[in-house]
Amino acid sequence: VAWFECTATIDDVVQGSAWYYISCDECNSKAVKGLTSLICNNKKCGKSEVTGVAHFVILGDAGKELTGKHASELIASYFESNEGVGADHCVSVPHALLDTIGQTHKFIVKVSDHNLTGKTQTITVTKILPPEAPHPIAPLEEDVIPVTSDDILKTGSEESGPSRGFEDSAGDRVRKASESLESNEAKHSKSG
Repeated sequence: VAWFECTATIDDVVQGSAWYYISCDECNSKAVKGLTSLICNNKKCGKSEVTGVAHFVILGDAGKELTGKHASELIASYFESNEGVGADHCVSVPHALLDTIGQTHKFIVKVSDHNLTGKTQTITVTKILPPEAPHPIAPLEEDVIPVTSDDILKTGSEESGPSRGFEDSAGDRVRKASESLESNEAKHSKSG
């Protein structure tokens, strides 16, 4: 498993594909319909019947960070907008998702073997961060030589002193964010 931080602009929302699924409230695997209930087929989970509140996953909590709405709100608005219309007039995804086209965000993504070998070969977005504001540029004084990226690469940082390597780098921020997410997921699974 590898975690990455990348900044990207959303240029399209895939339509005509499933954009949500009902998951097991224990392990978040996709739940399947049984005769009278939803069933979890994940052998490692141990929960055979899925009851209670189903979790609709659209990028997990990152879906709310992206659209400002919980997945359940997106599902409700999706069904409301398609209520009573013919199949040829159905909205394939909620407008809140379509409204994200053109937006630029900083994404924390998780890539595992599953992402690269599965049917859909998608990347899992685990968190969306606000893009960093550009650093202000101070007016140059006379006889001051600006620091170049080559100078930074040679010394390891803009400040004097030894390089701190991976510490406080983008990779370190991604690692810390992923540890926080895993910690929060553990808390949520115990409470619900």
